[in-house]
Amino acid sequence: MAKRHAEELLEHVVAADSPASKRARLEEVQRSAPTNGFTNGHDATADGSDASTPDVLAAADARHEELEEAGALDEDVADDSQPAIAAPTRQTAPTEGYDDLYLDTIDRSLLDFDFEKLCSVTLSNINVYACLICGKYYQGRGPKSQAYFHALEERHHVYINMGTKKVYVLPEGYEVKSSSLDDIKFVVDPQFSKDEVAQLDKRRVVAYDLQNKPYNPGFVGMNNIKANDYFNVISQALAHVPPLRNYFMLEDLSTRPQLAQRFSILLRKLWNPRAFKSHVSPHELLQEIALRSSKRYNLTTQSDPVEFLSWFLNNLHLALGGSKTKPRSSIIQHIFQGHLRIESQAITARADAGDRLRFEDAAIQTTITPFLVLTLDLPPAPLFQDERESHVIPQVPLTAVLQKYDGVRAHEQLSKRVRYRLLHPLPPCLLMHIKRFEPNKFLQSQRNPTIVTFSPRALDMSPYVQPDSQHPPSEPIWYDLVANVTHEAVRVRDDSVEGEAERKVWRCQVLDRRESGASGGDRDKDRWWEMQDLYVSESEAETLHTKESYLMVWERRKTPGKGKSKAMAR
Repeated sequence: MAKRHAEELLEHVVAADSPASKRARLEEVQRSAPTNGFTNGHDATADGSDASTPDVLAAADARHEELEEAGALDEDVADDSQPAIAAPTRQTAPTEGYDDLYLDTIDRSLLDFDFEKLCSVTLSNINVYACLICGKYYQGRGPKSQAYFHALEERHHVYINMGTKKVYVLPEGYEVKSSSLDDIKFVVDPQFSKDEVAQLDKRRVVAYDLQNKPYNPGFVGMNNIKANDYFNVISQALAHVPPLRNYFMLEDLSTRPQLAQRFSILLRKLWNPRAFKSHVSPHELLQEIALRSSKRYNLTTQSDPVEFLSWFLNNLHLALGGSKTKPRSSIIQHIFQGHLRIESQAITARADAGDRLRFEDAAIQTTITPFLVLTLDLPPAPLFQDERESHVIPQVPLTAVLQKYDGVRAHEQLSKRVRYRLLHPLPPCLLMHIKRFEPNKFLQSQRNPTIVTFSPRALDMSPYVQPDSQHPPSEPIWYDLVANVTHEAVRVRDDSVEGEAERKVWRCQVLDRRESGASGGDRDKDRWWEMQDLYVSESEAETLHTKESYLMVWERRKTPGKGKSKAMAR
């Protein structure tokens, strides 16, 4: 298009050189349209109608009436309010004669309910169902849920709700009420009566798993997922403390935090006589512990068993409604908590007239503090062998290590002298920690290999307890060993630059008191089991002290006739 001059209008130039505008072209098309068809009303008369052109709406209505008379329209199809695809119908009960439909497809060998209940697709823990054919977890059972899709895609039709223990068939959606599924429901959440719990320490039961292999309920291995052996030994030890075990197996903890609920389920699975496999995986409880401890204790990093035990008992105490200030406010403190009297005296010295250093006697300060774990200090290990080269590994009796709490011997701590003394009443169970690891300037921790010798029966704690009016000093206080956690250092490599690298191996030795049906000191012969993760083997009572004990659990022996004398005195 040529340049326009200033005196020319833009419309003239456009009309002469450019194609016709859109409006002009539309008007031309309308004028050339045939008069015997439908129109859009642009050529109508002033009153809005045209006698020569029929109305569009009138023609449509007429055509609709003709189709209705001919029966070509269906009222259901013509209704736009109905959905294009109807929702699937759900059954409330199985079809008559097909009550056990799909139950033959259940594969019990693939079922493992020890892992955390999370949907394998959405990772949600809300309304989780387990597929009884493949063992995977899925969320929901509605028409748009993951379990519903899995049933259509894989043709797996039987699911169990992990919360209510109800079994459903999908996609039909009805509940299955069959006694053949009771064994699966028991494995999901084992339940025990008071009589069954009372027989755990009296009657020995040999159970069989799905592979027809025998195992002893309560003395089964635990899976070491990566580095959670420190957790396994603590769980095995606590599972054989009768008051604690009985409480968590019988008490209803549905309103308590997940930490207490999952620990209760773990104990019941350890003592399950109808398990599908002869070992237990602590994955579900470990996930909750990692969450509560801010990943301080997890399944990928090895930790110290005693440090974990202290954290675990305190958090269980709070989860059961215990108080931080009120003593004996939960079952944890009733079983393990005792009181200790600590006398501290400052060490002060000054020079006299002859410039000689003289110590002065300072005031003694006395405090009473509660404890859950008693710490026992080992004597320093010798650096060299003796003349006969026989005492390569030093030994010390347990009674010599317990002299720390006799209230007579003083121990120096920084600028103070400290004496310890136990107070009455002693707890039903004593936790003793033998301190083997000390920080070192050169190494991260230095191990003391001293062997502590002891007898698993009849430990008298009366010399280390302050006597009172109700407990004379001549009255013995007997304790029997029920669990012993041992440590073993396994050499990984021998490098002249970095030194010898050692790997810590933890084992737990537990007492089997079911042999003769008696309890306490009436046992004729003690039978012990040693457990390291999945490995369970029998051990002898005479060889318990030959290993490096790290944590010992002692149970107070019940004195016969003591309860009757108290009742008569009242």
